[in-house]
Amino acid sequence: MKLYRKITIINIKKPENDNVNEELKYLGSALGLFGIRDKDKSCYRIFLELLKAAKMGVGISSDELAYRLNLSRGTVVHHLNKLIETGIAINTKSRYYLREDNLKFVITRIKKDINESINELISIAQSIDNTIGLK
Repeated sequence: MKLYRKITIINIKKPENDNVNEELKYLGSALGLFGIRDKDKSCYRIFLELLKAAKMGVGISSDELAYRLNLSRGTVVHHLNKLIETGIAINTKSRYYLREDNLKFVITRIKKDINESINELISIAQSIDNTIGLK
């Protein structure tokens, strides 16, 4: 089964100081995770909980996240689906995990996903060019 990912990269200014919270916000914003509609920063808070769970080497359920963050389960599931769609998180047996052991590996995997998608686009573009006679 082929996984489909919606990968968004937004070129925004990197934080000037080495503050881990600002860097995490930058990372999520650059990946299009934290939008202006998310007034209570739900996605960011869920992202942080996934990082904490990864540090402990465990997964976390949507119910646990809803309880810890005082959010509705629907809100949690919405944001978890977004994190899965972008390649940040995975779901295994009703537990959510960071896709890889650390953020560097997560971003490396997303880069691989992007490269594979670009290579497919190039191949299809070449085929179309050949079919319609473009040089």
